[in-house]
Amino acid sequence: MTNKIINSFNKLKSTLESVSLDSRFKGYDPFDGLNSPIIKNTFLGRNRLVRLIMVQFFKRSPINLRPLLGVKKTENPQALAVFLSGYCKLYSKENNPSVLKTIVFLADRIISLRKTSWSGACWSYPFAWQARAFYQPENTPLIIPTAYCFNALLDAYEITKNEYHKEVALSSSTFVLKDLNRTTEGSTFAFSYSPKDNSVVFNASLMASQVLARCYSFTKENHLKKEALSSVQYCINNQNRNGSWVYGKQPFHQWIDSFHTGYNLVCLMDYAKYCDDKSFDTHISNGLDYYLDTFFNEDGFSKYFNVSHYPLDVNNAAQLIVTLEKAQKLLIKKELVTSVINYIISNLQSSNGMFFYQKHKMFTNKIIYLRWSNSWMFNALSILSTKLYA
Repeated sequence: MTNKIINSFNKLKSTLESVSLDSRFKGYDPFDGLNSPIIKNTFLGRNRLVRLIMVQFFKRSPINLRPLLGVKKTENPQALAVFLSGYCKLYSKENNPSVLKTIVFLADRIISLRKTSWSGACWSYPFAWQARAFYQPENTPLIIPTAYCFNALLDAYEITKNEYHKEVALSSSTFVLKDLNRTTEGSTFAFSYSPKDNSVVFNASLMASQVLARCYSFTKENHLKKEALSSVQYCINNQNRNGSWVYGKQPFHQWIDSFHTGYNLVCLMDYAKYCDDKSFDTHISNGLDYYLDTFFNEDGFSKYFNVSHYPLDVNNAAQLIVTLEKAQKLLIKKELVTSVINYIISNLQSSNGMFFYQKHKMFTNKIIYLRWSNSWMFNALSILSTKLYA
């Protein structure tokens, strides 16, 4: 079983690296449908309902119509960041010069893609995005890709010791503090998803808190720790008794899913680590118990939602690895990890090593998405190859 996982990673890595660095990290995304010129360059793109329908159509369709409708592969900063964190883990094991070259390339590309008209370093997706709660035009900075780029640049800095990588990353705290909006509850608050909305999405707010906490670990500026604590407390106050979180505060955000639960736990564990604060250990433990007991079956199936079996999604399995590594429980949960990853490999890995999007009860969506499926699985398998199956 171990050899199957290592072979899976080697096949994925080999296929990725068979392409030049300049084009290796460009791909499609489940949410890039609004990049179609039919929508982007016509009156259709000005209609909220049309935008919402088209985003969901492209996301859910098992047939990849993007080439036909003019949607091109793009370079997504978040995908670059997740790959960068994976390569940093590989370098920590083998000190390979070619891996170091890729680390420097990815860090430099991430910096080149940052948005410069805001208070600090921030990043966006390379497409417009219509959700039920808000519309985010192309190039709008979002906390999710920003947090991933921030963390990846600091991961790279720990290897390269390039002060510019650190300097750019740490400036993201200013973006969080000055540009994101806040929703208050008493003395606590949640950060918004972007500077252009006032939504409360728990994983988004916690990623903003994570940025502040990791910045604090470098600068020891007390206001960063104070703001991180207030925003973490907001999300803790909204944790359900069983340890779970719904996605957000809006009435249509009341679902509970696997990977967002994992994101929340990772951010809370990072806050506790970087701010040396054990106040929320019980909440983290309860959340982790709920996460493991709810979303992962004995046969290795990783559930998407707490109330339904399908779809099987690579992201859920990959996030399990990240969450358990952060909790320092990879070895304790080795049997579960092996079962979950082998299930994903058997059901969603293509013959050339790349991973498909999702398996549903009646069909498999075999579209290859670089960010959603393959960057996260690359990172997860890099963790396993260096920490569990080394």
